[in-house]
Amino acid sequence: MPAFALAHLHDPQVNEDILSYLERIQATLEPFDGRFVVHGPEVTVLEGDWPGSLVIIEFPDREQASAWYESPAYQEILPLRTQYISGSVIIFDGLPPGFDPSRKAAALRAQAAG
Repeated sequence: MPAFALAHLHDPQVNEDILSYLERIQATLEPFDGRFVVHGPEVTVLEGDWPGSLVIIEFPDREQASAWYESPAYQEILPLRTQYISGSVIIFDGLPPGFDPSRKAAALRAQAAG
């Protein structure tokens, strides 16, 4: 099952360190089969507010995502970003093929009925 690393970044400050981080991050992803699926798009806010920027990276599974984040290669460049851009980063599992939210609702109803 695929897994994703999601970063919600605030107040990016473009400078030489950030440019170096951007130039080097792809090489840290390749050994873990990671690929960018979203990188800082313009968003249309439909509900609530959305300060900042969004980055999503896909991996084959959670183990690969965690291994990438903890890898010496990524940890070496991480301070180049965190020194200038604050935000939150999470790793989470994707959905299996054929996911149907109505089945999830039925399971939750059955659980609530007890």
